[in-house]
Amino acid sequence: MNRTFYSSLIMDLSRAGRRGYALDDHGFENDNSIPGHLLRDSAPILPQVDEPTLVRHYTNLSTNNFGVDTGFYPLGSCTMKYNPKINEEIASDRRIAALHPCQPAETVQGALRAYDRLQHLLSEIGGMTRFTLNPYAGAHGELTGLMIIHAYHDDHGDLKRTRVIVPDSAHGTNPASAAVAGYSIVEVKSRHDGTIDPEDLKSKLDDTIAAVMMTNPNTVGMFEKNIPEIARMAHEAGALMYYDGANLNPMLGVARPGDMGFDVMHINLHKTFSTPHGGGGPGAGPVGVRAGLEKYLPCPRVDFNTVSGMYEVVTDDKNSMGHISSWLGNYTVELKALAYILSLGGQGLAQAGPLAILNANYIKDSLSDLYLLPIEGRCKHEFVFDGLKDKSTGVTTLHVAKRLLDHGFHAPTIYFPLLFHESLMIEPTETESPETLDRFIAVMREIALEAANDPDKVKDAPLYTPVRHPDDTEAAVNPRLNYRSL
Repeated sequence: MNRTFYSSLIMDLSRAGRRGYALDDHGFENDNSIPGHLLRDSAPILPQVDEPTLVRHYTNLSTNNFGVDTGFYPLGSCTMKYNPKINEEIASDRRIAALHPCQPAETVQGALRAYDRLQHLLSEIGGMTRFTLNPYAGAHGELTGLMIIHAYHDDHGDLKRTRVIVPDSAHGTNPASAAVAGYSIVEVKSRHDGTIDPEDLKSKLDDTIAAVMMTNPNTVGMFEKNIPEIARMAHEAGALMYYDGANLNPMLGVARPGDMGFDVMHINLHKTFSTPHGGGGPGAGPVGVRAGLEKYLPCPRVDFNTVSGMYEVVTDDKNSMGHISSWLGNYTVELKALAYILSLGGQGLAQAGPLAILNANYIKDSLSDLYLLPIEGRCKHEFVFDGLKDKSTGVTTLHVAKRLLDHGFHAPTIYFPLLFHESLMIEPTETESPETLDRFIAVMREIALEAANDPDKVKDAPLYTPVRHPDDTEAAVNPRLNYRSL
């Protein structure tokens, strides 16, 4: 299926003297209140177009954007699931959109109750005691969790714990967040199946380790079966266990991080709980803790006063790790997640994880005769191919990804994780229909056959997009940032 793209520039549509609207002359040109050094020497070069041309131009450009509302988005490690529109409708209600974070608590009791309700639900889902919803994104949540761990060790006078253990297959934010939190990084090796090597971990655990960061299922989509043993070793060494919640989606209805032995975790609401993702954000990265760590959670927080029978916002607490945001996070994003959870209910949430696992294994098993599967066995929500099985054609993972664009599919994650040379990571999520999965499988098989019989066709892809083969290096070194430079 080929798509029709629109790629004209607005300046190409400009015609001298054409306009869609003219402001009345209010004499702004005689306004002397603007300092001279801030004024332009000449008028800016702006497109001159009528209103219909302007509207059609940007409407047509918008159809070039790709997202979960326009097609299948199998972006491994990112859980790009469909966002139900009822979530958006609730969050955009004027009675909510018009709220202000500085309003007195007694005027926003419903909003505070919703915040508290969500943190309780996330605690139940994650097996934690309490959550803060304040972090603005997953990486922000990681940093917050590590700062909580830092506060915990500082509070116990254990100042020599300056290092954090991170798997070699971890998301890049793990070592980055740890470094920003003031820790140095210790890398632990993965075994052939992508899981952490307990023996290598054991050799690196000592009284300088503050935490062990893990993602489960891990980055190659395999369940870390040794977590109870890993948690025992970490705790005996005095370290805390941190759960990167990027891959929590397949755990819904299957297992809870708190029950596995994790002490701190973050959740990506835009992944697991169906709120806007990436450019469609903003996001949210709530952080949960097990019993005994609640006092370190950041302020402000929402507490229920049993005496007054009202919710109140606590803005300062001497035990808290401090503030990581001015307000109570991205509230409308949190509300969308709450709507999603309440819409599905416990029974619906319990089906999400198993269905995501089913869809991933269905695609994997349907393509493993043509694409190289480096790790055998049942995956969870995602899996990784190491490119095509037939390497003689010279068709790489990048070529396959670009050819997918011609068929109306967003490309999967490529060249990550770094454990394999030609990584092609696919995650379908539970929201895709069997028909969509079958069409994706058929296209992937077609591309494999093209690679064998007409490899140049795949190497020349994409053939039907506005931009075909950009020089990425030239674009980075000498970017063209305005119309005159084109």
